[in-house]
Amino acid sequence: MLAVSRRDLIRGAAPAAAAWLTGAPSETRAATKPARMVLGCQRAPTDDRALSFFKRHAVDHICGYPPREHERESLSQDALARLREQCQRHGVALDMVQFPFMASNPIDASARKAIMLGREPDRQREIDEVCEIIRNCAAVGIPAVKYNLNLLGVLRTAPTEGRGGSRRSTWRLDEAKPEPELTAAGKVTEELAWERIAYFLERVVPVAEQYRVRIACHPHDPGVPPSGFHGVARVLGTVAGLRRFVSIRESPYHGLNFCLGTLAEMLQNPGTEIYDLIREFGARGKIFNVHFRNIRGRRDAFAETFPDEGDVDMVRCMATLKQVDYPFMVMPDHMPTHPDDPGGHQAFAFGYGYIKALIQAVDALA
Repeated sequence: MLAVSRRDLIRGAAPAAAAWLTGAPSETRAATKPARMVLGCQRAPTDDRALSFFKRHAVDHICGYPPREHERESLSQDALARLREQCQRHGVALDMVQFPFMASNPIDASARKAIMLGREPDRQREIDEVCEIIRNCAAVGIPAVKYNLNLLGVLRTAPTEGRGGSRRSTWRLDEAKPEPELTAAGKVTEELAWERIAYFLERVVPVAEQYRVRIACHPHDPGVPPSGFHGVARVLGTVAGLRRFVSIRESPYHGLNFCLGTLAEMLQNPGTEIYDLIREFGARGKIFNVHFRNIRGRRDAFAETFPDEGDVDMVRCMATLKQVDYPFMVMPDHMPTHPDDPGGHQAFAFGYGYIKALIQAVDALA
């Protein structure tokens, strides 16, 4: 009987395991390069205490948040340079920042939403600030900015219970009550939403391209029916909408903050459909940042979970990101909460370790 060493057994099993993870032929998968993606995070505030916490948990790359006392000054060239130097002192790279007035807050809780309201002259002032921030980032070596084109915020119904008494952020469309019927944005049709999005992209993408700063837009979380919710159509809440979005003003510097949780929320069968979307948008070079989160459920009825317990195979997601040679941050997002974990530090530490281990695991199969 022929003796087989443990090393030979592992070598023989690795290509088959790789093929199972990605759906690719084993000979193709085994020939891929080591993963370029890195563990990241986007939690605020970016101060010495947070940076020390990140570093202890192997988070060497972040989306940072400058102090917010004076919004415009906090994103000046000098302020961004100081923030980058502060991160460097802790051995953490500042890979991205957020446009402060283009966050996920709903219109009724925001002082500034003129871009998506189409309201002049404030819209042009906000676009000018966006372009100024892009130029400032380029000057100090920050390669990317993330943002939202959002009027309704992150829509959710009552939370549900998860493991260990945790609370899961939950959305049930059939339980949602759009009260008031309209927000301060009024009625925003699909046509009007696309017009405002295109207006923004036509003016900002050329600046991002000129200064070689990637701008990453987060999809609408969650998608709503075509008729809208609170009178607002969420055109970035469908896969078709995201395809259209990245095709407006085509550029290697215009892409997505690719939230796996939000993408899963758009699908009827996320556990089988999402991997092809990673391949599609990854092959087009449109994934600039990854929110690595999971759900149980489907479009219009889901609960957010810890990454290891949802309907999506996150091991396969990580392997697919490697397959498309995704080179940027992979970060935890929207972790379940618990009263014994104020601030979510325990939950996010779990997320950091999970992501770091999966990056190492998919590399071990190369």
